[in-house]
Amino acid sequence: MTTTYAVLSEGLEKSFRTKGEVVHAVRGLDLAVAEGTVCGVLGPNGAGKTTAVRLLTTLLRPDAGSARVAGHDLVREAATVRGAIGVTGQYASVDGDLTGRENLRLFARLHRTRDAATRAGELLERFGLAEAADRPASTYSGGMRRRLDLAASLIRRPEVLFLDEPTTG
Repeated sequence: MTTTYAVLSEGLEKSFRTKGEVVHAVRGLDLAVAEGTVCGVLGPNGAGKTTAVRLLTTLLRPDAGSARVAGHDLVREAATVRGAIGVTGQYASVDGDLTGRENLRLFARLHRTRDAATRAGELLERFGLAEAADRPASTYSGGMRRRLDLAASLIRRPEVLFLDEPTTG
């Protein structure tokens, strides 16, 4: 049986220059995450977890190593990788002035999702936000905002979902 990987990285590295010093944020990251599985990366503050997520989601370019996400090369096929993933960062990306429904429709339109209204409704229901769907997101509790943010990352039905600090909020 051949394993197909959602994420496969070998020797991934990223360094930054801060105040004249080189800081190795990620050094030699090897990951093999099979399709259909869940993988959690744990570590203390400053261990490079967020940098690793930023690398694997093409927000940063690696200094060394290689990676494939959803079967696509992280550097050579960055645009294709971006089209195959969903990302929820440490901080909510929803607009507090818009309702939950408007936020999801906006994300759907930005991603050119054909069935924006239907998909938004499905996700609001699935995440237990249907009753609050037409209220401004600024009135949501922290947990509700986090669920709305997660729903937004699923609007396109991504092949791979990255969650950075998923328990924040």
